[in-house]
Amino acid sequence: MTPHPELDLWERVATTHLDRVVAHADDRVAWIRARSRGVTATDAARLSSERSVMAVARDKIMGSGFSGNAFTDHGRAREPEIARWVRARHGIMPSSTLFHADGEPLHLATPDGVAVQDGAVVLAEIKTTGHAWRSIPRSYLRQVWWQQYVLGAERTLVVWEQHEDFVPLPGEPRWQWVERDDNQIHTLVVLASRLLDAMRR
Repeated sequence: MTPHPELDLWERVATTHLDRVVAHADDRVAWIRARSRGVTATDAARLSSERSVMAVARDKIMGSGFSGNAFTDHGRAREPEIARWVRARHGIMPSSTLFHADGEPLHLATPDGVAVQDGAVVLAEIKTTGHAWRSIPRSYLRQVWWQQYVLGAERTLVVWEQHEDFVPLPGEPRWQWVERDDNQIHTLVVLASRLLDAMRR
């Protein structure tokens, strides 16, 4: 029996990123070790200039010394609840899996949500903020574009929940789709290559 071409395409797309799993966050040691050796979406968020490459390289080699604060603690506590909303409202499954880019084992990303919809990989990125956003901050867009590159995704649902003194504001989280931008991705890939070179020196 000849396979249905649309089903065959969906299966190929659906399994491509699954073939590039590096580690799962529940294996904390393997996850942290892998992230330390490569360029993650968190690193890419900081890659805004040539000068930033050296700053990120220093933190990767020496350690940043940052282990979290009240804001990151709040974000970690709220993320599972917001992820449930994302799954129910948009059908994107929560994820804590570290993936590498096709052909680039040191280009890494752990998106907050991953799904295959209409044959295409889509992602979710969850944020909490103490400020009202007029637009998605540029550093978060770089993080999103890097994740899209690593996973081969076409779009990402960015979801943010505003809080006041760590109490979420009433109502649903706000959200916006961010489309893939290959020009921005190219810039990030070039800077990431320089970052890896600096880490090897």
